Amino acid sequence: MKRNLLLLIGMIAILFPMNLNAQEGPKISGFVQGLYQANLDKDFDLKDNTFRMRRVRMSIEGKFTNKLSYKIQGDFLNSPMLVDVFLKYKVCDEFSIQAGQFKTPFTLESPINPVNLEVFDYGEIITKLVGYNDVCGVGKLGRDIGIMASGNLFKFEGKDFPLVTYSLGVFNGNGTNVIDNNNRKDVVGRLEIHPMLKALTLTGSYYYGFYKGSNDPEYLEDAEKNFGHGARNRWTAGLQYNDGDMIVRSEYISGLTGYQVGTFNGVGNPIIDERTMTSNGFYGVAGYNFKLGKDGSQKLMPVMRFEHFAKDVTIDNGGTNYYTVGISYWPLKSINLKLDYSLIQPETGNNSHRVVTMLNYKF
Repeated sequence: MKRNLLLLIGMIAILFPMNLNAQEGPKISGFVQGLYQANLDKDFDLKDNTFRMRRVRMSIEGKFTNKLSYKIQGDFLNSPMLVDVFLKYKVCDEFSIQAGQFKTPFTLESPINPVNLEVFDYGEIITKLVGYNDVCGVGKLGRDIGIMASGNLFKFEGKDFPLVTYSLGVFNGNGTNVIDNNNRKDVVGRLEIHPMLKALTLTGSYYYGFYKGSNDPEYLEDAEKNFGHGARNRWTAGLQYNDGDMIVRSEYISGLTGYQVGTFNGVGNPIIDERTMTSNGFYGVAGYNFKLGKDGSQKLMPVMRFEHFAKDVTIDNGGTNYYTVGISYWPLKSINLKLDYSLIQPETGNNSHRVVTMLNYKF
């Protein structure tokens, strides 16, 4: 598989420049993330620690014509895996259509390249409700296979930004590199509004879908939850201010997930009861880029982030709060260093602590 993927990328890199209609040759880029993470208990005693690679990715992108572009991205961390592959046709600034595998248009944070995040990785609520490590157990990488329309509407006279940016897509709902295993398709959309100020974004997004897991048993033990299949509906509301120096972003996310509970009728026969679970939470992150060096090319950002996530809102005091402070430093445009400390505070149970230092290199 590794040989085939490398061969495919190599052939694309060779053949695309030979296209006589190509307006822009292939651009090869990528990034590598390595980190050290230490997890500590409530008394700051070390529980475990490790060095590990987080992501190792390479992508090829370019244009066949002024309107038709492409992108292919793979991850080489454990074994070669296709991350993105799509074609995008831009009819005009107000309307583009793309098809393939790519990130679903959901939330403000998910579209951000992980290298450019303020802290070392996406928050818990993003991973659990946006298809990275979803509570339903289906999907990964925040991506899916489908088709999406997007565009910019209502540009201000004399301004270089629109009032409205929209994205609306139809997807399999099963995540990356997986065909659909049910007859329904998921609909995902995001709307962004920039009210007379380019740095300010008001946004909302919605995910309407149905999932089916790989294990869908005929019956269950009494009172056991099983996320075999069910509804997968989520919505968000958020805002962001980013002028290049100051960054403030916050979102509220709510998700409804269907599941089954095994029960028994009066004569002892198993039956399955269809139910739903609501998860929710919010995050807020703030940081400021201080420019360093004689030419101001270096950036140092102190950052604070708070997050609350409750997997099941019906469980009293079942949520968890995450308090994070950190530093993000760019000594060069291609190198980023992060150091983050987090207090993890469940509403029931003992606190814990996490320290992460990360080196990012992009090319």
